[in-house]
Amino acid sequence: MPGTENPAGASSRAISGLEFLIGAALVIGHNVYRVVPNEVPILFLIAFISSRLRNGNWTVFGLVRPLSWKRVLAVAFAAAVVRIVAGELLIDPLTRHFWPPIIVPAGTSEITGNLRHAGIALLIIWTFAAFGEEISYRGYLTTRLAEFSGGKRWAWWLAVLLVSLLFGYGHFYKAPAGIVDSAVAGLVLGVAYLVTGRNLCAPILAHGFIDTFAVILVYLGLAN
Repeated sequence: MPGTENPAGASSRAISGLEFLIGAALVIGHNVYRVVPNEVPILFLIAFISSRLRNGNWTVFGLVRPLSWKRVLAVAFAAAVVRIVAGELLIDPLTRHFWPPIIVPAGTSEITGNLRHAGIALLIIWTFAAFGEEISYRGYLTTRLAEFSGGKRWAWWLAVLLVSLLFGYGHFYKAPAGIVDSAVAGLVLGVAYLVTGRNLCAPILAHGFIDTFAVILVYLGLAN
């Protein structure tokens, strides 16, 4: 009948919604209330199991070889530049009017002039942050929320926006200014994800570029 949703489709959307709610609870539970372990490894594992059981493989989240590496690299680089410039010239000056400066991650000061610590930081950035967080947030949570919302174009953009806010709270330790800064970063990464046809390589590379730039500045003693 017209206007009647397929029961199987409705069930699938409900499962996607439930998965998103569980994921959001893990993010808030760890970062805000500290009642669960770090959400990224848990979300990564759930994403792997969910994709295998419901979709067969990772491709549903966009973890596929790009049709054009040149385009993906260009988008990733552009996203990194936008995020860095926006942070320095817009977000940081604006948030300083309302809150204290962003709290940097523990151990950041140890990177200055220390090649070993800088190398360890880069390893963590490209594995845990760039790869792990992007699969968890941009890939898994965004996809499941968009599916729950119907999967249309507006649903993907809404999902990117809401997951960006969640990503901000995923950096709760950085204080209010840091939450806003990270939410904006999440939005930029989410846009990179969508404009490349939901290819995760773009936000993974952009995330890695952004954090690598930060490590280089800290290592050279040029960071604020």
